[in-house]
Amino acid sequence: MADYLDPQFNVNQQGEYRVKRHLTVFQKITILLDLIANCARFYYNPYIVPTLFFLMFPIALLLNVVAAWVSVHLKSTSTFVVYLKNLVAADIIMTLMIPIKAAGDLPGTWEHLSGVTCRFFAVIFYNAQYTCIALLGLISLDRFFKIMMPHSRLFGQSLTMSKLISATVWVVLFGGTGLPNILLTNKSVANASLITTCMVLKGPAGVKFHGQTSLLLNIFFWLVSVVIVVCYFCIANRVIQSYRNSGSNNSQGKQKIKLRVFLVIIVFFISFGPYHIIRIPYTSEQVTYSDAQCSNTYEHLRFAKELSHWLATTNICMDPLLYVFLCREFKEKLMSMIKNVCLSYKSTRKQIFKESLPR
Repeated sequence: MADYLDPQFNVNQQGEYRVKRHLTVFQKITILLDLIANCARFYYNPYIVPTLFFLMFPIALLLNVVAAWVSVHLKSTSTFVVYLKNLVAADIIMTLMIPIKAAGDLPGTWEHLSGVTCRFFAVIFYNAQYTCIALLGLISLDRFFKIMMPHSRLFGQSLTMSKLISATVWVVLFGGTGLPNILLTNKSVANASLITTCMVLKGPAGVKFHGQTSLLLNIFFWLVSVVIVVCYFCIANRVIQSYRNSGSNNSQGKQKIKLRVFLVIIVFFISFGPYHIIRIPYTSEQVTYSDAQCSNTYEHLRFAKELSHWLATTNICMDPLLYVFLCREFKEKLMSMIKNVCLSYKSTRKQIFKESLPR
């Protein structure tokens, strides 16, 4: 965060920029002008992205708390519901990490929160995000096999296997990428103001692992994307074909199916696509970047990465709508709970009104 705030630099003989404290206003202005003359770096308002995250938080919290409440009362009677419950859990984790992430990115707080954020909260946030992506892929595969091969026992078409697959996703992502990142973010820095990015807290092994992990997760995302597109297009074609075979002229039903498939795919790509397009060039710059390089490319990529990551995070607001959209059991349970709440509210108001009447 600190590397794109308005800095107070001191330039040494090697051309490296260091934070200089206790300067007069005139000295700060002079140094800033010298910096601009030697290195016209790109800076942006550091409040933009944290503000967007803070604005998202209450919406995401409301939607995901409702989704969690419904899923708790939903029996795991199908593999789809098992994957859905795991997706709700991943979304809840991401939602709870939002205020910590946003607070850590605010000017003045990075120096105090950088250590714990880089080592724990950011790692948990990113791993929960890729858990969501994996589970969305599993949901598409689950629907594919149920519609295309309804009598097949392939790909975990049993509750036990679906639970095992879900557990494997959590263990592989958090154990295979999250835990090593936590352990390798172990470098101590005497002056917290010198922690410009999380890379500063990683040793050579940590930086290398970070670069490799980012590349692998990016490849993983695009593989899941291909799976989702293929599965939903096949599902749409099969359902439309069944309409034709039955002699139905329900063009409205066909259009509704196409619209659902289109919305699922578009929402997925709009949310995650830009972030994963930017992620590779950004990581390439990130692992080799230092303040002395004065890289405008890195600053532009960082801003694009932060903004696109916010866009990717908005998926946690879309998922609860997806549950209603795709899962009949979830929708019925939600409607039932809303109806019960409304009836309870009316009953309470009626009781209060009766008690307020003079006797």
